[in-house]
Amino acid sequence: MATLQFLGAAGTVTGSMHLVVTGDRRILLDCGLFQGLKALRLRNWEPRLADPARLDAVVLSHAHIDHSGYLPLLVRQGFRGPIYCTAGTADLLGVVLPDAAHLQQEDAERANRHGYSKHEPALPLYTVDDAYAALRLVRPAGYDTTFPVADGAAAVLRRAGHILGSATVELAVGAVRLVFSGDLGRYDRPILCDPEPVPAADVLLLEATYGNRPHPPAAEDDLARIVRDAAQRGGVIVVPAFAVDRTQELLWMLHGLERAGRVPALPVYLDSPMAIEVTEIYRRHPEDYDAEMARALGAGEQPLTPEQLHIARTEQESRAINAVRGPAIIVSSSGMAAGGRVLHHLAQRLPDPGTTVLLVGFQAQGTRGRALEDGARELKMLGQVVPVRATVARIDALSAHADCEEILRWLGGFATAPRKTYLVHGEPDGCAALADAIRARYGWSVRAAEDGATVTL
Repeated sequence: MATLQFLGAAGTVTGSMHLVVTGDRRILLDCGLFQGLKALRLRNWEPRLADPARLDAVVLSHAHIDHSGYLPLLVRQGFRGPIYCTAGTADLLGVVLPDAAHLQQEDAERANRHGYSKHEPALPLYTVDDAYAALRLVRPAGYDTTFPVADGAAAVLRRAGHILGSATVELAVGAVRLVFSGDLGRYDRPILCDPEPVPAADVLLLEATYGNRPHPPAAEDDLARIVRDAAQRGGVIVVPAFAVDRTQELLWMLHGLERAGRVPALPVYLDSPMAIEVTEIYRRHPEDYDAEMARALGAGEQPLTPEQLHIARTEQESRAINAVRGPAIIVSSSGMAAGGRVLHHLAQRLPDPGTTVLLVGFQAQGTRGRALEDGARELKMLGQVVPVRATVARIDALSAHADCEEILRWLGGFATAPRKTYLVHGEPDGCAALADAIRARYGWSVRAAEDGATVTL
């Protein structure tokens, strides 16, 4: 008998981790960190698996930290098996895991210097050495190719269109086909291929991040309006952007708007060492490109390079941006303002009414980005309280997650209904709305996954 246990991203958006057990074989789908609310983040410090050394393998859907960021801790706890993912994800992991470890070490060191931790001394969740130990276990696999995961289990990775290397996982366990959507991307987005349809599943694990929120259609129009307004006012736009995918999509859109004459070519400061490296990785993986990206590169364009792009690799170059006066655009991570260099830009620019903070992605509960989205008038960061006098704008259409209608479109690719569908990676309202929509459209058996629950496959 095969079973599936939900160890994260059940009733919440982050911490993706699902354990498949068949006989004495144990396979983990995703291995992510909880993010957002403090109560969730504290769960990262709790043991999530009994005896990780007994795991046979991990299969990753993609490289975002809420899907991969627990890997170094898993290895520290004794896991020594293979970590399967696409080639694009493998390259991204080489950037995001050491970066996550470095940020945690920095936060612990800062807390010890300034004495604002409740723990003495403050310690990081894991170290850079732990991250590199995890990377040594990564085994890249191609799209649409069956590969063995453990005795009696094999997997196929399909393009999910969410970020570079993102995949839907088809896991055959004996006679049972389990499909894990991972994070589904959107249709007709720049750079990446559309989500690839999957013909059949016995059991489906389906993401529900935007299960109750439709995306507006015109991201380019909104971005053009915000940039033109900043140019007219002489203001600075600060964009907390995910280093993976969101930054690259922003660069693509700014380049296109400039070429079309819809916005002036403002100075664009890319201040995220990880985003800079990730952008180079994007250029190395044509297997993920859609036709438009392939055409632009084939014509000799640089579609990820706006006209006045300035790269800040070093801390000195980052600090120099403090002297910049508008109009200008600062793109920096992290995307939810949970850490990273963007905090220094926000601390300096939020008190200025001439600043626009542009939110371009999902903001999890408990993050500074979510607080800004909800209208907070002050934020705690870097050991201080910062007043918020800046304008806060949001572009929902830039999300890399499929919305409800796009998820339903992807489900339309199934030739037959799965016997069971479990909704993960969604807050309760989103899961409930998506479940209702699936029942109404297709009549499927669907329910929200329960945290910690084990179900029979």
